[in-house]
Amino acid sequence: MNSKHQFVQLSDGHFIPGLGFGTYKPQEVPNSKTIEATKIAIEAGFRHIDCAYAYQVEEEVGLAIRSKIEDGTVKREDIFCTSKLWSTFLRPELVQSCLERSLKKLHLDYVDLYLIHFPVALKPGEELYPLDENGKIICDSVDLCATWEVMEKCKDAGLAKSIGVSNFNRRQLEMILNKPGLKYKPVCNQVECHVYHNQRKLLDFCKSKDIVLIAYSALGTQREKRWVDQSSPVLLDDPVLGALAKKHKRSPALIALRYQLQRGVVVLAQSLKENEIKENIQVFDFALTEEDMKVLDGLNRNFRYVTFHLMVDDPNYPFADEY
Repeated sequence: MNSKHQFVQLSDGHFIPGLGFGTYKPQEVPNSKTIEATKIAIEAGFRHIDCAYAYQVEEEVGLAIRSKIEDGTVKREDIFCTSKLWSTFLRPELVQSCLERSLKKLHLDYVDLYLIHFPVALKPGEELYPLDENGKIICDSVDLCATWEVMEKCKDAGLAKSIGVSNFNRRQLEMILNKPGLKYKPVCNQVECHVYHNQRKLLDFCKSKDIVLIAYSALGTQREKRWVDQSSPVLLDDPVLGALAKKHKRSPALIALRYQLQRGVVVLAQSLKENEIKENIQVFDFALTEEDMKVLDGLNRNFRYVTFHLMVDDPNYPFADEY
């Protein structure tokens, strides 16, 4: 294991590396780029690889991991691999089949962490985003507590070491936590989190329940046209991040990542560029002062890049609540 890594203990006793490599990529980027980038990330020292059924690159991630195991760079137990249950599989009878598909693509016997990707259920089938004739998304009605019970069974079966959720709000987390007969609580909640949306209230709530917050879009997303408003501010161009980058002789990206680590947040860094991947792992080589942290806290404007706007009409849409 890269000794520089900061590890965070999950409520089930497992440890998650504080910095992860995100494998979501824009549609227009060829999948082969993911193999290359994931190999570079592992060579650079990343040990936490975050993927999902919906990213449609699990085969490529699996190939990269396998090649780095075969060449002796890492052993399987050195890698912390996350995948996610997609919304078209939230019916209890479909949960395990989604995980099994991911494992098959990844060529792994288990994932270290398995998350419910989003709390809105979509019509089951092969389409990731099933649409009706008017181009409107077709949602499904599912009891998330029943979905969670099968997540627990997947953990008991050894298919996932730890289980958690993603994009859940406080109310949805409480619904799982208060479920009668709860066997395992979610160890984490992976959400959009960066200096423009620092999730302070959700972070405080999660800490009070011993749930780890994992930050995606920590560098402001890849600004993919189908999800992100192109007129939204470019996070890494923020002058405050720029000034702190200058002060610490680091990049704005490293300042943005370091901010999360010092708040006790597990942070995902996403890039397909070799120089950026190698730079992002250097987040453990410096620290921000208390004053720096306060300044960064002051950038919060509760601004989301990724709104999952297609699902906004569903009663389980998570972002209508304050947090």
